[in-house]
Amino acid sequence: MKPHLPSSNRAAGLGAALVLAGLVSGCGTVSDSIVSPPTLAPPTARPINIERLNNGAIFQVGMQSSPFSVRRKPRNIGDTLKVDISESLSASNKVTTDTSRENAVATKGPGTSSTSGGLINKILNLNDSASGSDSFKGSGSTENTSSFTGMLAASVINVLSNGNLVIAGERSVALNGGVSTLRFSGIVDPKDLSESNLVASSDVVNAKLEVLGRGDVSEAGRRSWLQRILTNSLSIW
Repeated sequence: MKPHLPSSNRAAGLGAALVLAGLVSGCGTVSDSIVSPPTLAPPTARPINIERLNNGAIFQVGMQSSPFSVRRKPRNIGDTLKVDISESLSASNKVTTDTSRENAVATKGPGTSSTSGGLINKILNLNDSASGSDSFKGSGSTENTSSFTGMLAASVINVLSNGNLVIAGERSVALNGGVSTLRFSGIVDPKDLSESNLVASSDVVNAKLEVLGRGDVSEAGRRSWLQRILTNSLSIW
């Protein structure tokens, strides 16, 4: 006969189970992002000019670009530019190891002509020999090939003392309950910008690129922390 649990105890047990399930699901969906926020910075407010200075017909104080340029170059926080992402990586490594060793040792006692037994006679007529060998063979190979191309608009989130621009940007696409996010960050030298404010990803210093996914499909394709622990500790799991 099963013991009857009070309704309060059953409710408490159900609540604890729901809390545990929430913790497990929450810990299982944590993503390891290499692009640290922020990925967007608002532009700084322009200072209010109390007195307007007239210092020429072409050049004026506070001009952001040359009047002869087609497009204004990004140089302040909040300015935008485009990144031409074209990354290709191919690496291979092969290791082969083959070692062997053989050892042999032989000892011979001085011997005695006495035919009588005894401990001394046994030691003097003791002949020993030993031999051993060991070998090891190992081989391994690693090959990694990755390629990524695309275009991403980024914004300036900081300006370094030497004039280089710290940029970051992200783009998210949601489809059928799943979200795919592309993030990019790095440091750009304004001299590497083209006339259309386009920079190649190969010219970006400390470039970080990642593609993250959220949703049912992404969660089904990876294991939670609890599943990894059970897999490593229990062979029957």
